[in-house]
Parts: sequence; C-alpha cells; structure tokens
Amino acid sequence: MKSSNGSSNIEREVKLSVVTRHHQTCPICGGAGFLRKDVPVGHPEFGKVVACECQRPRLEAARLNDLRAMSNLEAMSRFTFETFKPEGVGLTEEKRHNLRSAYEAARAFAANPQGWLVLLGGYGCGKTHLAAAIANEQLILGRPVLFVVVPDLLDHLRATFSPHSTITYDRRFENVRNVTVLVLDDLGTQSSTEWAREKLFQIFNHRYNLRLPTVVTSNCKLESIDVRIRSRLMDPDLVRICHITAPDYRSSGSEMLGYELSSLELHSDQTFDTFSLRERELTREQVENLEQVLTFARNYAANPEEWLVLTGGYGSGKTHLAAAIANARRAMGDHNVLFVVVPDLLDHLRATYAPDSHVSYDTRLEQVRNAPLLVLDDLGTHSATPWAQEKLYQIFNYRYNARLPTVITIADGVNVDERLKARLFDVRHCTILRLNVPSYHGQTAPPTVLPPRRKRR
Repeated sequence: MKSSNGSSNIEREVKLSVVTRHHQTCPICGGAGFLRKDVPVGHPEFGKVVACECQRPRLEAARLNDLRAMSNLEAMSRFTFETFKPEGVGLTEEKRHNLRSAYEAARAFAANPQGWLVLLGGYGCGKTHLAAAIANEQLILGRPVLFVVVPDLLDHLRATFSPHSTITYDRRFENVRNVTVLVLDDLGTQSSTEWAREKLFQIFNHRYNLRLPTVVTSNCKLESIDVRIRSRLMDPDLVRICHITAPDYRSSGSEMLGYELSSLELHSDQTFDTFSLRERELTREQVENLEQVLTFARNYAANPEEWLVLTGGYGSGKTHLAAAIANARRAMGDHNVLFVVVPDLLDHLRATYAPDSHVSYDTRLEQVRNAPLLVLDDLGTHSATPWAQEKLYQIFNYRYNARLPTVITIADGVNVDERLKARLFDVRHCTILRLNVPSYHGQTAPPTVLPPRRKRR
C-alpha cells in the first residue's frame, strides 16, 4: 500500500531506522564501544583496548549490580541504626557509655563518610550490626557501597577464575578497591594464605593511599593482624578505632557468657560484709594482714583492672574474697562476671567434644578468654595433663596480653606450669596478695587465763 507521497510505509520505516541509528552512533568510537589509546609504540598501553565514554552508563550499572550481588544487603536490611540498642541490655554504666560512643561514631560516619572507622570487640557485641547499618544508610542516600565479610570477599575474587564467571578478576578487583564506601566485616577470620594476605594488602593499601572511606570490623586484637595492614589501621590521622566492650547481646540472663559455667550462685553468701577478720582467733599481725587484703579486694571490685592473685593456705579465705569481688560486681549491676573453679572449667571444655554438646569448643573457649571479668578459683588443683596445661596457658596468655581483669586463687605449695607462673607473678601487671593466716574453722580461741594477782603485803 502506497502513502500519499508515493512512498510505501515499509520504505519510510527503513529510512527512520537508518536516521535513528545514525543519531545513536557514538561520534567517538563510531558505535564500537571500545577504543585503542593513541600512544606511541613501546608505551605500556600501546594497543590496549579501553571502553569508550559512551559505555560509562552501562559499565556503571554493571558495577553497581556486582556490588549489590556481593553485598547481599537485602538479607541484612533489619540491621539499621533504628533497630540498634545503644544502651545495650543489662550493661554497667561504663559499658553503656562505651557502646553508645561506638554507636554515635558509626552514625556520624554514615552521615559523612570520611576516613576509616574500625570496630573491634568480641562476638555479638554489635560490630556487624553497626557496620551493616552504615552500609544500609549509604543505600538510602544513593551512595555506592560494598558490605562484605572478608572470607566471602576472597571467595568472590577466586570465583572470577572460573571459566563460567560472568566478570573478570580485574573488573571485580577494581570494583572492590574503588567503591565509594567499603565495609569489611570480620577481618582476621579469613584463611591466612599468601594469596589472601596479598590481595587484602593490595585493597587496604590502595584505599589507604587514596583516603577512600572504609569500615572494618574484627574480633581479633590488632597485634594478630598482618603487620602491613595493621600499620594502616593504626594511623591516627585517618583511622578512628572503637573498642566495644559490651558482651554478646544475643544472650541474656544465665546464658550470657556461658554462665552455665559459673558456680557463683553457690557462693552467694560470701560477700565483703560476711568476711570475718577473726579478731578473737588470730594475732594482731594476722588480723592486720586480713584487713589489708580485704581493703584491696574492695577497691579492686570497685574498679577491676589488671590481675589480682590471692594466695595462702587452704581455708585462709581466698575463695571467700574472690567470690566477694564477683558478688560485689553483680550487686553493682555488672552481670558480665564469670566465676569458675579451674577443674570445673576444664571439664566444661572437654564436654564440648561430645556429639550432643549444644556449644562448640571454640565458642566456649572464647567465652572464657573474653569474659570482661574472670574469676578462676583453685588454680593448681586440676589434673596436670598436657592438654589441661595447654588450655589454661591459652586462656592465661590471651588475657595477659589483652590486660583483661582477672582474679585467681592459688593455694600454697601447689605446682603450676612455668608458663603460667611467668604471667601470674609478673608484678608489672599482677598484684599478689598472701593471706598469712591459718585455716578458718569457725571457732574462736579460748579466752586467755591470766595468773592471779598477788596481794600486796
């Protein structure tokens, strides 16, 4: 069928298509989408093909899709600042202040991402929640962001070597290194292969040199992180470090910190008020010794710092004072005290190997190692097997290096592994108090009978 001007509809549609294609063709690349750089022969980029400017929207969309796929933030959409509890649950005033400070630092970073924010703390203290809240806030504000767990990040990089990968390694690596805001969760949990260390260093070093906004969370001590990365994480001109001291918020009540370990309830009557100075039983020097130890224990309970080692004979009052410290902290509202007899502690660790154990060995060990205040009663009464000695050394060494408040009771004459002694009796970080009194049996000495006075003549 002909139109009024003599041209068929088909001819007009073909002409329109040609005109449209002509206007859509990029004047730079002529529609090819790629260009070769105009550089002399011998230049490192001679012959290298690069994307044309006309491809920028498509490449940016592909980059954002790759970031979204790696982030999986849909599954973490519930982690926002509104759902975070900055006051915690059952925390002391000091820990509430600490948690709120980290919360406010995260909110400030989310509103204006600059520099680096490093969130450190134990399992379940809220690090990942705050990091995901920062990432979710960036999505709301329309900023490109990548939230990824470090081991998963390395897996994503390895996956690009597969022949079925839809993205090249170089493209994915650049997406990670240059994303506007990068949030790396659980640094230190990755396998420590040479390849993994090198890839992480390249990412950290690139973002460090360009001062790109970055958030890092870790439950590791900075001392255990690759020294090259650690040096960048500790730059005060770029990095703000928040140490979160709150315990696992996912547990509460008797389950917090694995309190099935604790035997403090059996010592609920052992307080500072019920501690007897035994004035009618002991010598003046012995009473003064008890008074001094009692005063120090009270002060320690008010502000637990470093280690306190209580020594003395059996029945001298060591356990009473150790329990009194723990009970005093509980009375102050601090429910993060773990009181455990050493042989019982080792039994609890062994029990995790049972097929029906409801908790893993690693979780149980971390609960003990990271307890905000740990009271270990009767060190030296455990079976001295190599396994037991090794487990205790791991706990002691960790808490010693981390300077975590610890109270230990040990009776005179017991044998202790030399490695433990080196930490127990380091007077730079440990206060050693000896109770120089005999065993207490709840009896008072009979009244002294004085000889009758002679009558004066």
